[in-house]
Amino acid sequence: MHPALYSWRDDLPAHIVRLLSYVGALAILSIVMAQFFQSPPVKADITPIDRSDWIDIERPFPAFALAIPEAGDQPARYAIRRHAQGGGRKDILSLGEPDAPTPFLQVEIYRSGSEPATLADPAATIADSASALAPVSMTLEGEPLASKFGPLALVSFATSIGTDRQCLGFVRRYDDPRLQIAGWFCQSGGLVPKSTLACALDRLTLLAAGSEPKVGALFAQAELNRSFCGQREPLLAATPKYQVLWQALAMRSEPRRPGR
Repeated sequence: MHPALYSWRDDLPAHIVRLLSYVGALAILSIVMAQFFQSPPVKADITPIDRSDWIDIERPFPAFALAIPEAGDQPARYAIRRHAQGGGRKDILSLGEPDAPTPFLQVEIYRSGSEPATLADPAATIADSASALAPVSMTLEGEPLASKFGPLALVSFATSIGTDRQCLGFVRRYDDPRLQIAGWFCQSGGLVPKSTLACALDRLTLLAAGSEPKVGALFAQAELNRSFCGQREPLLAATPKYQVLWQALAMRSEPRRPGR
């Protein structure tokens, strides 16, 4: 072909092919280099969140009361916990300092919901409920304690965390309604007398049963069985013996000073 007739357009397809080849090669090279120099994926360990089956109610509305006038200067606490799935409810009442040589009483009323039944034997129930005290030397008392709620299974134990104390645990459960009353009474200087425990529970009363008439009937029957701490006549005094016993326990729990 004569040079005059030759045009740059004749070489255009070849130039385009070469240009596309260069671009493709650069793209492949970039991908290879990116794969080679990229950082390995970070594999962080996933720590599972320990979710409790029970939820603390922030502003509990008390359904029960534990009125002990002699211990009126002691700190009193009320807590309510709800089962996350089943809706069961635990009302927890406490009186006294939880970690001190002076007397400390805690009562737990558990009304189960649709959650699986977790009512174990008395020793296991107390061990679980008082786990913060790390109970040791647990002994199931052979003779139940008579109370206005009926016979109470008793478990004596000692604390291994905090102040050294001797405690007397108690458990009473009902099938209809499905309800359990449990707790413990602690002090230093020896076990709490059983009569003191019975007298303390004599003061446990119901404020509101809500939509549970059987619970109301149970506590109404308990009031009929109330001994008023050994005196059947309520007009004489509501808790005459218990006032003396709580004071005596507090005095016995105080460390003796030298020379006394």
